[in-house]
Amino acid sequence: MFTGIVEATGEVVAREATDGGLRLRVAAPFAADLEHGQSVAISGACLTVEEHDADSFSLFLSEETVERTYLGELEAGAVVNLERALPADGRFDGHFVQGHVDGVATVTGIERIEDDWVFGFSLPDAMGRYVVEKGSIAVDGISLTVAELLDGEFTTAIIPATYDITSLSEKSVGDPVHLEVDVVAKYVESLTEGYRDVE
Repeated sequence: MFTGIVEATGEVVAREATDGGLRLRVAAPFAADLEHGQSVAISGACLTVEEHDADSFSLFLSEETVERTYLGELEAGAVVNLERALPADGRFDGHFVQGHVDGVATVTGIERIEDDWVFGFSLPDAMGRYVVEKGSIAVDGISLTVAELLDGEFTTAIIPATYDITSLSEKSVGDPVHLEVDVVAKYVESLTEGYRDVE
């Protein structure tokens, strides 16, 4: 379980294609504190630490993860958002984020308004029913609030701290992002499916 509160950004320092997927090496400020088997969200995708040293750690991406995310497209030097899993006694500041990417979207617009930013993102049709204005959504692992819901896209307001701490400052229009919709919406849909079928 994650909260969508990004701890830091990391840098992909190496990649290695394997028969079963892809292995990435990521430099991170908290690499020395990691443990084998620990979960870390890499731009919103939950992955498992294989091994680490004081400066970086390695992760294996299965073929399914490569297909469902854009992580397989990353080259050395790419910036990624990092969040370790929420400890049982941790502070919960964002929203429930599972680290299960629902889809890949693109940045559709970036506008600076005084000190803040407004980002636009495409919204795949299959995910639209889970997204509402003022609701929560994770974009590249960042817990954000939907400011405006449009036809096939949505906007979010980005405060300076979020812009500076996350990989959003590296994004341009057309760049890919991972989306994870609010899991509560999925549970509500699942619980009400039987009632809809009766009607």
